Amino acid sequence: MPLERIAQVSGSAVYVPGNDIDTDRIIPARFMKCVTFDGLGEYLFHDVRKNEEGIDRDHPLNDVRFSGASILITNANFGCGSSREHAPQALYRFGFRAVIAESFADIFFGNCTTLGMPCAVAAAGDVSALAAAVEETPAAPITIDVEGRRVSGAGLDFSVNIPPAAHDALISGQWDPIAELQEGNAAVADRISELGYLAQGQ
Repeated sequence: MPLERIAQVSGSAVYVPGNDIDTDRIIPARFMKCVTFDGLGEYLFHDVRKNEEGIDRDHPLNDVRFSGASILITNANFGCGSSREHAPQALYRFGFRAVIAESFADIFFGNCTTLGMPCAVAAAGDVSALAAAVEETPAAPITIDVEGRRVSGAGLDFSVNIPPAAHDALISGQWDPIAELQEGNAAVADRISELGYLAQGQ
């Protein structure tokens, strides 16, 4: 059975500016000493959100106007650097369900897709316009139409790019390859039984 189809994502948004925001900035390495990904959201952007004493800095994610935002807006080459899966996990566990950026690092993009978190690639001008609109009206609902590859809300409507493989996986509910493998457990067991000699060796 396929997972949930992700044909669209809606919610308020927050703009975190910057090009080449790498995975170490998204989740510093010292917070990756964990058995599960639970709790990683607490440390999202930790070193730019907090000072040495753990007190909040001036950062969009600390701004109460954007509390509860589920769509992240940013600039070019987001998620570059090491391929750590913890980065998209931290975003997801903080509460984000989609990212709009000018471009993404490939491995980061893939890791987001396998969480069911769409990454939409938008033109720089559209990102700037959306960021300005969200700054003016923080609670404005933004919708990413994954199936139609469009973003709308806050008086804007523009096209985005979601590569075919990710697009098809999201809208068909086949975005988690591990879940797909687990769905085949019964078929694997039947095949082992048919072969006989494998069943005997178990």
